[in-house]
Amino acid sequence: MYPYKTALNIIKTFEGFNEKAYPDPGSGGEPYTIGHGTQFYPDGTAVKQGHMCTKKKALEYVLKDINIIAHELKALNMGLYPSSLEALISFIHSIGWEAFLYSEIIDQLDRNDYKAVTESINQWVFDKNHQVIGGLLDRRRQEVRLFLQDIEMNPWPSDMILLKAFRNYSAAPHQVRAIRELESAVSPYVLSEFANAFCVTDTIDEMEDEELRDIFSSWS
Repeated sequence: MYPYKTALNIIKTFEGFNEKAYPDPGSGGEPYTIGHGTQFYPDGTAVKQGHMCTKKKALEYVLKDINIIAHELKALNMGLYPSSLEALISFIHSIGWEAFLYSEIIDQLDRNDYKAVTESINQWVFDKNHQVIGGLLDRRRQEVRLFLQDIEMNPWPSDMILLKAFRNYSAAPHQVRAIRELESAVSPYVLSEFANAFCVTDTIDEMEDEELRDIFSSWS
């Protein structure tokens, strides 16, 4: 089983697929990006204007990108949980390794200050004109959620109240009333986040899963 499938899904979801290299929005030129957000080929050469790639090659390139980032993160010996590692893989793939190294996040991780880490991640949503990039807001939310997945930050246990309620739901009048009262008390933003997370599906189909396994097993 490929160990960084969730990070791969986030990257592919927000990078999309581009068969033709496109320029940096800020410079109008280099760095050029291809496939699922790849700027450098596995041999280290930069993507150039006019370059093309297939979906299979794009998958191979992004898997190499992920593998390199994961290796570098593990070398820092920060004791990351698997979900936190995957979240940072996606985040670093988005902002670049150098930007990550010069951020405050490594120091915050050393202090186990996970709240500060999530706040730092959420700051990386602006373009050079300090305008919020819409797609990055959703990406950062997913990365933060994944980062905290294995970290206990809630001071009191929920005892799976909602899960138990869903299992016992029968559309009885008092249940419908209770749901409407809960909706009125919860912010629309939180409800939207819940709806998106509740309906999420795996973006890697079976055919691609086989390709992924073939590529990953060839590195073992």
